[in-house]
Amino acid sequence: MEIKLNENILKVQTSKIRQFNDYAKSVGVDTVMTLGEPDFNTPTEITQSAIAALEDHQTKYGPTPGFWDLRKEICQFEEKFNHFICTPDEILITHGSTEALTSAIFTMLNPNDEVIVPIPAYPMYRQMIEYCQGVVVTIDTTSTHFQITRKQLEEAITPKTKAIILTSPNNPTGTIYTQETLHHIYEAVKDLPIFIICDDVYNQIVFGKREIGFVQFHDLKDRIIVCQSFSKSYAMPGWRCGYMIANADFCKQAMKIHQYMIVALNTFIQPAMKVALSYDNRQMIESYKKRRDYIYRRLKQMNLEVEKPQGAFYIFPSIRPFHLSSTEFCRRFASEYKVAIIPGDCFEADDFIRLSFCVDMNTIKTACDRLEQFLRKLKEQSFTNSALKNF
Repeated sequence: MEIKLNENILKVQTSKIRQFNDYAKSVGVDTVMTLGEPDFNTPTEITQSAIAALEDHQTKYGPTPGFWDLRKEICQFEEKFNHFICTPDEILITHGSTEALTSAIFTMLNPNDEVIVPIPAYPMYRQMIEYCQGVVVTIDTTSTHFQITRKQLEEAITPKTKAIILTSPNNPTGTIYTQETLHHIYEAVKDLPIFIICDDVYNQIVFGKREIGFVQFHDLKDRIIVCQSFSKSYAMPGWRCGYMIANADFCKQAMKIHQYMIVALNTFIQPAMKVALSYDNRQMIESYKKRRDYIYRRLKQMNLEVEKPQGAFYIFPSIRPFHLSSTEFCRRFASEYKVAIIPGDCFEADDFIRLSFCVDMNTIKTACDRLEQFLRKLKEQSFTNSALKNF
């Protein structure tokens, strides 16, 4: 006897990124540049804080929104770092930014509501929006240096638009939205009932002068939803901790989803989060910057069209001249040269590939050397095929 499951969950796809990782393992890759996982260990002072909390028997249930002192600390951090004023009742401590995003999307969407998603984009957005029976409206930024134009926004916004998702620095491109882009977005949405979801998980990993993101528009504060993670900035991916900032009424409603999904974040982790907020991660950023500079220079030497990442730890070159789908390109590279990188198709940009440079420099150099060999082979094959066709 077959029992039918939720039709919406049957439509949700498993992560293409993890699917490709599984494929790469099956063909025996030895050089991996796929997942966005810092190669640094969590700083000792952060780890020790959690150990001390455990030894102090902080293992009981905590308050659903998170401890008040942690939320107060986040308020102070956001004011100092982003000039963003918020109160503890506008903060929800979450199981990473993933749960913050999920809680926000679940809270706001009704069937057929539209969410604008600039692409390339993190694949989770589409899956969660469509699970809630929302509609994804994409803006293709691949021909505008991964920036959003005013014209694109005006064409994308409809009476059904409920939200726009902004990821800056971006995954997979490493691009940071310019002040011009941010003002275009502000002018387009300021008089409309639209939420702005700021996926800010990389906004502490910036390689040049840091400027404030969309949260600078204080008059839209009640419609701005910030989703933040400790995974990337403090090398804490396995800790699964983050937070959401939204107006108090929105937080109150989102807490219902949060409450039934996880009850509350682990109590002994929250003291460590407080320590992380005061951690100076400049050494990590400087290391990422050196790796960025190296891989960017190598890709340019290979004559690949590529934007120089301004933040995060990804680079997203175009493979359009090779006339291969990104999946075929990456599968061949994995099977023939034993290097795993991610197809751009995972981010709805099939003419591109994503390389993560949050790995050691030897791995980066090996990957670049093999990519250069692979591209040379593809060019030789293309030349041979062209010659045979004209024979």
